[in-house]
Amino acid sequence: MSLDSTLKKKEILYDYDYIVVGSGFGGSVSALRLSQKGYKVAVLESGKRWNSSEFPKTNWNLRKFLWFPKLFCFGIQRINFLNDVMVLSGAGVGGGSLVYANTLYVPPEPFWKKEIVQRMGGKKGILPFYELAKKMLGVVENPKTWESDRYMQETARTFGIENTFNKTPVGVHFGKSGIDPFFGGEGPVRNSCNDCGGCMVGCRYNAKNTLDKNYLYFAEKAGAVVLPETKVSKLIPLGEDGSEGYEVHTERTTSFFGYPKKIYKVRSVVLSAGVLGTLGLLLKMKEEGILPKLSKQLGQVVRTNSESLIGVTLKDKKADLSHGIAITSSVFPDEHTHIEPVRYPDGADAMNSLAAGVLVDGGGSIPRQLRFLIEVLKHPVHSIGLLNPIGFARRTIILLVMQTVDNSIEIIRKRRWVWPFKRTLSSTQESGEKIPTYIPIANEFARRLAKISGGIARSSINEALLDIPATAHILGGCNIGEDSETGVIDLQNKVYGYRNLRVCDGSMIPANLGVNPSLTITALSERAMSFIPPKEKEIFNFKFEKKWGVISLFGKVKDSTNKVQNKKPILESKTKRKK
Repeated sequence: MSLDSTLKKKEILYDYDYIVVGSGFGGSVSALRLSQKGYKVAVLESGKRWNSSEFPKTNWNLRKFLWFPKLFCFGIQRINFLNDVMVLSGAGVGGGSLVYANTLYVPPEPFWKKEIVQRMGGKKGILPFYELAKKMLGVVENPKTWESDRYMQETARTFGIENTFNKTPVGVHFGKSGIDPFFGGEGPVRNSCNDCGGCMVGCRYNAKNTLDKNYLYFAEKAGAVVLPETKVSKLIPLGEDGSEGYEVHTERTTSFFGYPKKIYKVRSVVLSAGVLGTLGLLLKMKEEGILPKLSKQLGQVVRTNSESLIGVTLKDKKADLSHGIAITSSVFPDEHTHIEPVRYPDGADAMNSLAAGVLVDGGGSIPRQLRFLIEVLKHPVHSIGLLNPIGFARRTIILLVMQTVDNSIEIIRKRRWVWPFKRTLSSTQESGEKIPTYIPIANEFARRLAKISGGIARSSINEALLDIPATAHILGGCNIGEDSETGVIDLQNKVYGYRNLRVCDGSMIPANLGVNPSLTITALSERAMSFIPPKEKEIFNFKFEKKWGVISLFGKVKDSTNKVQNKKPILESKTKRKK
């Protein structure tokens, strides 16, 4: 036998069975289920680890609120500007759950009618995972409504759609403090919500059901290791197609020049770094020839949930809309559009910097920037007065608008025209239905709400000055497809062209949902994990899971009383992988 043959047959010393890149909804689900199945798991998270008491009181504390490491800001809110959209997302152990608005909807009918969703099993095959996700995330109906909700309901009445008004399903604890209300004593002790409105600057009171209090909590209990402040810089297959695993190169996100840099050898990888994180890594690896077999569909169809962020600021200086959870209700002004009122806590007025002084429509032959200038000149007192951020959170209803209509952008890598001139993510809209820069029915809703509440309707500054929308829910780019010509991953979330590589985050979502996507990402990640067999033909099951009657989702189960239960998995079919 030659020396080369001997070296090839030399056993690889793996650091982990699985590395999960990202600790958001998809990553946390993956970490828990893989750990329960006996795999040695590490979760790599670029953001910091937070205790509830460490979150900022307001978003004026930029170093704790914003994630911008180059300016020594290591907070929980990312803001990225692409060519066609402004993207808001989360950072930290727990991902978007640290900064999201707790809102957990099952998507409406248009999603379930999609052909690819039908191929995945439709409602019958997928809804059981939604129910499991609801239990794990502690979903309940928001028990209280506030003044902003009454304004929403009255505005809905003017459209004749008052019947669509509903209180939101949310992941928040509203009951007694000092107990584990969700997992029968196996979970962490929690406190009750005090309606401070601080969900989106980080819940300081241990009431928000962030992932570190459910999925990640139990993942670590089952043996997973979480490595915060760690970013993946390279993903190199061992073997041409990753059949022998991957070499994962990492950098420190909170230190100079990324040191210490480390390299891990791992049998399998789950990418759950969010759309921009996952696409950023895969596009870079494809461009550098490290993962050349990735589908041509990579980054092609990226959706914004067809979103817009606008708002209404009340003229009454004594108004206080800052109490309650972040999103308490919603309405559907038409069959495609969903609108939610959003709040920040008292004093968290920094987001006023992203709000324009007046509401400006788009479309037509007159540039939007010129329209904005005309509106400012027509209403100079209001426009100048609204530049003052003080009282923004107390007096403003932010309107989060989402749609199920089909439109998309393409995410690409492009060299920046400013220092340091690196290649980075950008976007283009060369094909397909373009994302809307403004949504007419949303602007009309804002104007009517302003009239009812005695307020001033406002655009976001990116819409008024740049004519690009904002989204808090970017989706797609690694879409599920039946083959590599139609998708980047298959019906089991395995990446086409490679082995031992999966994607479980918002980039797998194949449509605009028209609702907040966190529950869908969680449920589809649960589904993806159900296809992975246990390492030792047994799955460790917690007592609360047995009590819930969900162990049939996992296969052959070993519960925490060490009694082995034999159950057939709900999903047994195997999809044929095409290349």
